[in-house]
Amino acid sequence: MKNLLIAQSGGPTAVINASLAGVAEAACVSSRVDGIMGAFYGIQGVLNEQFVDLKKVLKSSRDSSLLCQTPASLLGSCRYPLKPWREDEEEYQKLVGIFRKHHISYFIYIGGNDSMDTVFKLSEYIKEKEIADILVAGVPKTIDNDLEGTDHCPGFGSAAKYVAATVVELERDISVYPVPGVTIVEIMGRNAGWLTASSALSRINGASGPELIYLCETAFSEERFLEDMRRVMSRKKAFLIAVSEGLKDENGFYLSEQVQTEQTDAFGHKYISGAGKILENLIRSRMDCKVRTAELSLMQRCAAHIASETDLKEAWMLGGKALQCVLDGRNGEMASIKRLSSNPYMVEFTSVYSGEAANREKKVPKEMICSNGCDVNEKMMDYLRPLIQGERSVKYENGIPAHLILGENLTGKMA
Repeated sequence: MKNLLIAQSGGPTAVINASLAGVAEAACVSSRVDGIMGAFYGIQGVLNEQFVDLKKVLKSSRDSSLLCQTPASLLGSCRYPLKPWREDEEEYQKLVGIFRKHHISYFIYIGGNDSMDTVFKLSEYIKEKEIADILVAGVPKTIDNDLEGTDHCPGFGSAAKYVAATVVELERDISVYPVPGVTIVEIMGRNAGWLTASSALSRINGASGPELIYLCETAFSEERFLEDMRRVMSRKKAFLIAVSEGLKDENGFYLSEQVQTEQTDAFGHKYISGAGKILENLIRSRMDCKVRTAELSLMQRCAAHIASETDLKEAWMLGGKALQCVLDGRNGEMASIKRLSSNPYMVEFTSVYSGEAANREKKVPKEMICSNGCDVNEKMMDYLRPLIQGERSVKYENGIPAHLILGENLTGKMA
């Protein structure tokens, strides 16, 4: 018997469940996969044997369709780092024992940078120990779009579509009053400004969009910021400013460190938010105008009702590609997207070794940022436009989108 185990990890997205559906549906039609299992709470749930029979969850095409329009991670998530196996082999031995106990030959992990680190470490251990009966692969996801080894990441296109739509609506709202006013929009992005850059997509139908866009790739100067403000205010009474939550000053410190503690997550990442409020207070103290901050926060990653159809399809396809990797005997691969052209938009679904993505960050290249450091250029727009195209018909029940929700009887340990 050869069973498949699937888990999800890291920050959720609007389409991470489409990748889960892509893996599961491809497995259902494969003669080389017997059982299809899901692990709750990522690799941590695997270690605790918190499994569910996905064939009991996805009983029909309607279930799969609902899963694809359900935001966040159906199987839950975790931020649990595996230590290098040469430092501590115990968890790796336990994982192999659990896989064999449940006849798991294939493990697919859906996640971002840290999740690909888990795929990499586990696959390296399997190779080093010459374990022939277990194969591991990864499916990328992250709204930050900061994974190396793939042109873009599932989840980013839908988050970018939400950001662009929200910013263009905000622009309509703030322009109704005759008094000067500034609205700062804080957008997710720790060390990569891709999502903040997507706010420029609000311009493609003729709107002005943000007058100023600040990415975390460019060192932030308060005085230069105030000069930019005065320049815009000389010609426009009300406008938007888009900023990455991970803005850093010229000394490399996050602006948010002025109000945040030194607390970090399990992978050592600092908790960041509040850059918008810091700039709001700066403007209020130095400029004579009304100012407010809109922090998009979690809505950026869970707005499945406005998901990009392109993003959904690609997330689904990458799930199937990851399964193909392990069925073909390739261990430690991450499914990925290779862009062939932007106009017309064409991609190829391929794979790279997970070591090329693990713990690496793909930042916005300088050639996509305007020389003045407060906007993006047409190269960025050419990159972004295809990723937000298309809308899937969302199923509604009682006036709100319907989601696939697991019953309590499915969320315990599998015997």
